[in-house]
Amino acid sequence: MEASQAYGFAALLAQSDAVGRSTLAVLLAMSLASWYLIVRKLLHAIAVGRGARRFLREFWAAPSLDVAAASLGKVPAEDPFSALAAHAVRAAKHHAEHGATRLDEAGSAHEFLTRAMRSEIAAQTMRAESGLAVLASVGATSPFVGLFGTVWGVYNALVNIGMTGQGTLDKVAGPVGESLIMTALGLAVAIPAVLAYNGFARRNRLVGAELDAFAHDLFALLTTGAPLKSGGR
Repeated sequence: MEASQAYGFAALLAQSDAVGRSTLAVLLAMSLASWYLIVRKLLHAIAVGRGARRFLREFWAAPSLDVAAASLGKVPAEDPFSALAAHAVRAAKHHAEHGATRLDEAGSAHEFLTRAMRSEIAAQTMRAESGLAVLASVGATSPFVGLFGTVWGVYNALVNIGMTGQGTLDKVAGPVGESLIMTALGLAVAIPAVLAYNGFARRNRLVGAELDAFAHDLFALLTTGAPLKSGGR
């Protein structure tokens, strides 16, 4: 029992110096930050997905564009589709009432509406990508942070062995094996961050494609008054 307690993570903490403990603290901070972003973005994606499906169903089921536009201002936009629709309707109404009074409003109503919808799509894309840079950074750097901890631990272990003169296998295997825990911790931090980044990036691409399709249908509806056949599906 005493031999089993001489090795492991507890022994690593006891034998680590300030650099080793700082490396562990950095890995812990990276893990907490990545898991916070993962949980927050996952819950937000679920809520936004439900809200988007409900909005699209109610929007295309509205009897007229005026009714659909009136419902947009009643509740704040919580998903990119309702935000795009509200912004596009406001832009079309503004140009119809005031025309091109400023330089950024120059051009025809179609051009102004196109620019307004593109700017809103870009804003929604940037909002959806918030936090992904942190996940990518954690996934890319945490293995190297863990590797640094391993190298530093092995270095200290070899220095201590050299100073004591005890170079037998049982004296070397324990400290070196404990140092390898740092590499394992780095991988444990990196793998969830990389998987989450890939999952959220793929979801953003799919939502972006659906948002572009909705923008195409919405543009046709606002400029011609009649939705495309794809809009009702």
